[in-house]
Amino acid sequence: MQELLEPGGFETLAAFVAVAEAGSFTAAARRLGRDASVLSRRVSQLEQRLGVRLLSRTTRRVALTEVGATYLGRVQALLDELASASREASDRAASPQGLVRVSLPVSFGRLWIAPLLAPFLARHPQIRVEARLTDRFVDVVAEGIDVAIRVAAGVQRDSSLTTRRIAAYRNRLVAAPSYLAARGTPRTPADLMAHACLGFTGHAAWPDWPLMKGGARETVRPACSLVADHSEVLLLAAIDGAGITFTADWLAGPALRAGSLVEVLPGWGGREEGGVYAILPPGRLVPAKTRLFVDEVAQAIRAGWTH
Repeated sequence: MQELLEPGGFETLAAFVAVAEAGSFTAAARRLGRDASVLSRRVSQLEQRLGVRLLSRTTRRVALTEVGATYLGRVQALLDELASASREASDRAASPQGLVRVSLPVSFGRLWIAPLLAPFLARHPQIRVEARLTDRFVDVVAEGIDVAIRVAAGVQRDSSLTTRRIAAYRNRLVAAPSYLAARGTPRTPADLMAHACLGFTGHAAWPDWPLMKGGARETVRPACSLVADHSEVLLLAAIDGAGITFTADWLAGPALRAGSLVEVLPGWGGREEGGVYAILPPGRLVPAKTRLFVDEVAQAIRAGWTH
C-alpha cells in the first residue's frame, strides 16, 4: 500500500485505524497517547492524498463512510501482517518465557481451561501461569491481566482493548432421559409451560426463554421449579431428572455426549449466538508467551467443541 511509503505513513494509517475503531478522535487519542488534533490532521491528510472521504464527522463522534469501511478492512489486515512479522522477528531472539496472568470465568475456566494448563506448562517449561477464576468483570489494564477469557452473548466490543473471538456457542434446551420418560417429551415451545423447568437468572432475557428455529421465533416464560444464579447448579439438577433447563452447549456438551442429558426440541435454541473471547490489553504487539497461550487455548477449545 503506497501510503506506507509516504513520510509518516505508518503513523497515519495507525491513526486512521484507531479513530475508526474507537469512534472518536478523543478516544483514539487516549488509546494511542497522542493529541486528538494530531490524529485529526493525519486523517485529513490521508483523505486528501486518497481524494476520498473516509470518515463522516459529527460534533460527538465519527463514523466510517462506505469507502472508509472497505479501506479499514484492508489497512487492518496490512497492519496486522506487519505486526505479525515484527513479532516473528522478535520471537526468534528468545523463546516464549515468563509469567502469564490469566482471568477465567469460574464454570468455563474449570471445565475447559483448567484441563489444558498442565499440558501447556509441560510443553513450555519457561512459561508460568497465574490463573484467577472469577465471574467478576475484570479490568485487564488496572489489574495487570495479560489475557481475560470471557464468555458472553453477542459481540464483545471495547475500543480500548484487543479482542479475539476464539469460539462460538448457542443456548440449548436439555433434560435427562429419566425426566422425559416420566413427564413426556415437549413437541413445541408452548409445551414447555406444562413441564418443570430450571431457570438461570443470569440469562440476559430472564425470566423469558427467547427461542429460534430457522426463521421461527417463540418466547416462553416457563414455570420454574428451581431457579439459580449459577448454571452448574441447574445442570446437575437437570442430570438428576429435576426438569428442563436452557443452557449453553459448552456447559451441557459433556453430559449430552455421555447420554445423561438429551436435547429437547432439537433445532430450537437461543436467538443470539454467544462467543468465547480472549481480551487483551491495548496494543497490537502481544507478548509471545501470551499469544502462545491464547493460540493453544483456542485450538484446544475448537477441537473439543467438535467431539
